[in-house]
Amino acid sequence: MAKGAPARDGLPMGANIRMNRRRFVAGAPLAAAAATTLAAPAPALAQAAPELRWRCASSFPKSLDTIYGAGEHVAKRVAALTDGKFQIRMFAAGEIVPAFGTVDAVQQGNIECAHTASYYFTGKDPTFAFDGTVPFGMNFRQLNAWLNAGGGHEVLREFFEGYNIVSLQAGNTGAQMGGWFRKEIKTVQDLNGLKFRIGGFAGNVVQKLGAVPQQIAGGDIYASLERGTIDAAEWIGPHDDEKLGFNRVAPYYYYPGWWEGGLNLSFHINKAKFDELPQLYKDALQSACRDATIETIAKYDAQNPAALRRLLAAGTQLRAFPREVMQACYRATFELYDETAAANPRFKKVYDHFKAFRDTQLQWFRVAENSYDSFVYLMQAQEQQQAAQQRR
Repeated sequence: MAKGAPARDGLPMGANIRMNRRRFVAGAPLAAAAATTLAAPAPALAQAAPELRWRCASSFPKSLDTIYGAGEHVAKRVAALTDGKFQIRMFAAGEIVPAFGTVDAVQQGNIECAHTASYYFTGKDPTFAFDGTVPFGMNFRQLNAWLNAGGGHEVLREFFEGYNIVSLQAGNTGAQMGGWFRKEIKTVQDLNGLKFRIGGFAGNVVQKLGAVPQQIAGGDIYASLERGTIDAAEWIGPHDDEKLGFNRVAPYYYYPGWWEGGLNLSFHINKAKFDELPQLYKDALQSACRDATIETIAKYDAQNPAALRRLLAAGTQLRAFPREVMQACYRATFELYDETAAANPRFKKVYDHFKAFRDTQLQWFRVAENSYDSFVYLMQAQEQQQAAQQRR
């Protein structure tokens, strides 16, 4: 190069070229690695993941968009999280398995999974109820805390292993209504001989008080009420009850559903099938079930108020269970818990754990949650009363 050649970066041009060459050679391995990464097929993990097609039997009819929809939500989320490789096809109650036949079908491996309420199966073992809801138990937040942070899932896992089932929380209805009655309930004696469609452990409670409990699938309740085969029926709450038309065949709508402070819905999975899943698919399924729980409770809380207003406008007569009836049911419930625990060690193990957690939750909720809620409800009632007086 001729003397006086221009310089760059304070160096003669030749020195700059030599330095750039050294930088290029030193950086070549990194560049090659980056190029290889970019050129590789994007998700190598997804390519290796198997394509799976599962069948899921629901215990609920398709007409109930919220509760049946919780199972559909799980299926859609699993497909989305696995790039469509893990597909779960939903079937409504009775399409491939009867509403109350899902535990047998999953346990035996006839289907891979089911979306249901575990308390439907207390006839097999009353311990199933704790995975769903029990009379005078816990509300949604308390039950959710027990299952996910209080050891509930762990204590139930051993029980479900005896049925070759993995149970995942997949929805919650919140506190339910007390149901539809063809005649008024004024005293405990009015329960005597009452043919009552009621699910789970609560059926045994009302039986102690003289009622005749009936286990009837959701899609069959209306016809039973209409024909007078039953005298009363509880299902969930205003949104679903309005869809099923119960207000057309029973005038009295009672509250609260003391047996269902927050019904947990469950995704039952054949344990062998669950164990075979790649970890990615297990994570996707568990994530989808948690998402369905949040989605379902939100929908019920959003939809029930308007549905109740419509029912009342159409002539439904809203009634609270008399205090005498509630107290009798409370006493009968805890008598039955003690009797069942004495006869069933599986029930006792879960009940002792559940009750200890429930007791601490009630103590805490009385301090903050209940105090807050009670004051706000009282103030709203006073404001509405004042506004009504001013309009007169």
